[in-house]
Amino acid sequence: MKKVKANTRFKRFIKDISVHTPFTTMLLLLIVLWLIFSAGIYFAEQNVEGAHINSYGDALYWGVAAFSTAGIADAPTSDIARLVGGLWIVIGSMLFFGTIVATVTTYFMRPMQRPHKKIIDTIEYNLEQLNDLSLDELDLLRETVDTLIIHVEGIKEKQQKRK
Repeated sequence: MKKVKANTRFKRFIKDISVHTPFTTMLLLLIVLWLIFSAGIYFAEQNVEGAHINSYGDALYWGVAAFSTAGIADAPTSDIARLVGGLWIVIGSMLFFGTIVATVTTYFMRPMQRPHKKIIDTIEYNLEQLNDLSLDELDLLRETVDTLIIHVEGIKEKQQKRK
């Protein structure tokens, strides 16, 4: 039972991340730019004597090693390859680390933006103001609450039928 709940929670977490944060879009952009910049490095180094990047695979590896700041990538030899590589390091790093920050921030800020949170806050505020209401306003409030209870019970019934 615990494993099923954990699996369901994990699936909901992944869905929330992919739907409500920029993670998927930014990851796709990062991959596309990695492929493009790696191709640029490969073509710039292709006929340069003494170049360490001799294949597209070497360029792809260089692209990951360079922007991850691992420090294990051989520096490009030609000036144009250094320019392309420098741009990739800056842009790739900003995208990678920016995506992490944006995803975490969006994920944890999302509960505060949910409409039901605002509804609950409004109800709590109005409950504090009950002493100031007239009898007519209290009757209207009772009718509204009764309607709300009926609506909530209907939602619960629909959810139970789905299970």
